[in-house]
Amino acid sequence: MKFVDEARIKVIAGDGGNGCLSFRREKYIPRGGPDGGDGGHGGSVYLRATDNLNTLADFRHQRTWSATRGENGRSRNCSGAAGEDHVIDVPVGTVAHDVDSGEKVADLIAAGDSVLVAQGGFRGLGNTRFKSSVNQAPRRTTDGTPGARRDLQLELRVLADVGLLGQPNAGKSTLIRQVSQATPKVADYPFTTLHPNLGVVSIEPHRSFVMADVPGLIEGAADGQGLGIRFLKHLERTRVLLHLVDVRPVAQTDPVEDALAVIREIEAHSESLAGRERWLVLNKMDLVPHDEREGLVAELSERIGSDRPPYRISAATGEGCLALMKDLMVRLEQLREERLEAEARAAAEQAKADRLATVAAAELQQQRAAARAERLAAREQGADADDA
Repeated sequence: MKFVDEARIKVIAGDGGNGCLSFRREKYIPRGGPDGGDGGHGGSVYLRATDNLNTLADFRHQRTWSATRGENGRSRNCSGAAGEDHVIDVPVGTVAHDVDSGEKVADLIAAGDSVLVAQGGFRGLGNTRFKSSVNQAPRRTTDGTPGARRDLQLELRVLADVGLLGQPNAGKSTLIRQVSQATPKVADYPFTTLHPNLGVVSIEPHRSFVMADVPGLIEGAADGQGLGIRFLKHLERTRVLLHLVDVRPVAQTDPVEDALAVIREIEAHSESLAGRERWLVLNKMDLVPHDEREGLVAELSERIGSDRPPYRISAATGEGCLALMKDLMVRLEQLREERLEAEARAAAEQAKADRLATVAAAELQQQRAAARAERLAAREQGADADDA
């Protein structure tokens, strides 16, 4: 199946059913009064994440998704049936934006997550609702309100812990084949990878992470050169980026200029992605003689710039790959612990704030009760003085 990561759809919620205008008509019961029932609520539209899909290809064929309308009310105070909700299954990692306003309406990152994207219309009221002591035969009803309509832009952003960056033919697909069971296409020409690939890297039982490989970046990708930067959105959920640099480019270009071009394109795409933790990985070291490696690594590291020593690997032979994956696993576990600690601190601070708010509300109630008691006492003293 073709990988599709963008689609535009229209969602239409059901209208509410209209209220009924009716009066009770039975033998021997004169002036039976109103008995028009309410209409039914319109059905709503939801987006729900599922693991059973991994592409948005289905939305290229069906672009309009509608919920059913609520039924009209009936006589004998019978309410109309509510319209059925429509649940649209989308792949995990889908983000939905309102086309008109640009508002993000959904970000589904776990299977089973669901979000209301179009609210069904409210039911109309039958004439029974309007009877009163001064209007015992009302002829007034209301119609159901229209359901919401929206144009949504769906974007699929893959869920991965580690993302691979680099120029075409830097060895990204070869690396993900080397360290996981993924089998992306590998060839000796640029842009072999045309869509993102995911691979699960297993260090040992119960210790693994997901790695994402995206098409390569070239100079001018932000302006549409090559495959552009549209696939970089798949790296926005990653926690660590591996910047692969080909130390022996086939086109005999400068590896440093290639690496800096990738960095510039990332900065042009997103500041948050540019600020993500990024590791420099020098690939194809097997093509460099042993006596030249130290000098080459020092030169590239200094010219490209890196906060930590670069890793030296050969994705084709597997040299250095295992050590890199183990270090990545340790770092990801550290980031996970830091995130959990931050969430625990935030929860504790919120609980403390809630307790303080509860205490303040109780104190305020006590102060108000004391003030009321003082006013009542003063009033009683004034009444006793008048009697005297």
